[in-house]
Amino acid sequence: MKKEKEGECELCKKNLRLTFHHLIPKSNHKNKWFRKNYDMMEMRERGIMVCRSCHSFIHKTHSEKVLGRHFNTLEKLLEDERILKYVRWAQNH
Repeated sequence: MKKEKEGECELCKKNLRLTFHHLIPKSNHKNKWFRKNYDMMEMRERGIMVCRSCHSFIHKTHSEKVLGRHFNTLEKLLEDERILKYVRWAQNH
């Protein structure tokens, strides 16, 4: 299921075309650790709407397994120095 819409990116706050970022990446949904800790509905629906630029940067910064285990909320993403630095840069460009 691909979710797209126009609106404000939850990271950089710019009004652009947005994509749905799964906070627990789909590639992890069959992994034993994730199935033990999250139900399938939560894994599918837990996400944020972000612009393509922020979405790409998130995936360039960490592996899918690291994203799912350690950066699975908006707050946790913004605690990462590299992501926060990028978001601040993106807000001004």
